[in-house]
Amino acid sequence: MSPSVATAPAADALPQLVADRIPLLLVPALALAALPLMSSLSTWVTLTVAGLAMGMIIFIIASGLTLVFGLMDVLNFGHGVFIALGAYLAVSVLGAMSGWTGSEHLALNLLAVLPAMLVAMAVAGGVGFAFERVIIRPVYGQHLKQIMITMGGMIVGEELIKVIWGPQTIPLPLPAAFRGSLLLGDAAVEKYRLIAVVIGLAVFAAMFWVLSRTKVGLLIRAGVQDREMVESLGYRIRKLFVGVFVAGSALAGLGGVMWGLYQQNVTPQMGAQVNVLIFIVIIIGGLGSVGGCFIGALLVGLLANYTGFLAPKVALFSNILLMVLILLWRPQGIFPVAKR
Repeated sequence: MSPSVATAPAADALPQLVADRIPLLLVPALALAALPLMSSLSTWVTLTVAGLAMGMIIFIIASGLTLVFGLMDVLNFGHGVFIALGAYLAVSVLGAMSGWTGSEHLALNLLAVLPAMLVAMAVAGGVGFAFERVIIRPVYGQHLKQIMITMGGMIVGEELIKVIWGPQTIPLPLPAAFRGSLLLGDAAVEKYRLIAVVIGLAVFAAMFWVLSRTKVGLLIRAGVQDREMVESLGYRIRKLFVGVFVAGSALAGLGGVMWGLYQQNVTPQMGAQVNVLIFIVIIIGGLGSVGGCFIGALLVGLLANYTGFLAPKVALFSNILLMVLILLWRPQGIFPVAKR
């Protein structure tokens, strides 16, 4: 074999490797680009942490949905109902533990919030199981019908939430120890936003470990890449469908708790409102890509906070503009994992 032939694959692979690493620089590049536009360093730090917290919550909500689309090829526009359900369950659980949430002790606050998150995940996962069996299963492979029927399912879910909790906006105050801010130099950073960043990183680390270090994760990734090949090897990929859908619904329930605490109120329509951001994140990241979803969520969170401070009118469509620019650069998203 001639030297030119032997080195050609490596030479071809190098530009692709560099191109794959470029998206990892987008988040720090956006943060650094915003720094000269701020009135002070402390303002930049406050907005950056707020943007990262918002991005982490959006990632938790969107990560399950991007796996659902990647593995199941399902456009679930009813995902928002699991978000709202998780938030309303948090209202009920935290309301019943008001003695603990009103305490100044962080441990008691955490002991109140943790059950709220677990209940929200369990119930949202159970409702997701029924949603998949009754609504999703009859329309596999039919995207137009999926959009119509899942949107209908979300409307029905919102009406059921109104029947149980009422149509009015309900406050969801932060536990006492989560309120207030910490000083990082001259910058004031809200405590809850730091907690949201930590939880988001923990969820991302857990998903990364499951997808990269376990057999189930291997099958999920292989199913996203080439479902027919996995089935030809004898694995019953349809069983993974249900598990992934339930896990995605449970993550939406967890994200609903965190989003409700982030907004400090809940409404039956909150899931539909967040749906827009979710689908922007999934399209930016690449359909089916958890890593792309993570980067896309951080970009959306940072841009929303920066533009909301610098030019509030621009903030209304800044994330759509971000999506357009990303797709002009990479039509299949930041990290595409499947050809569709």
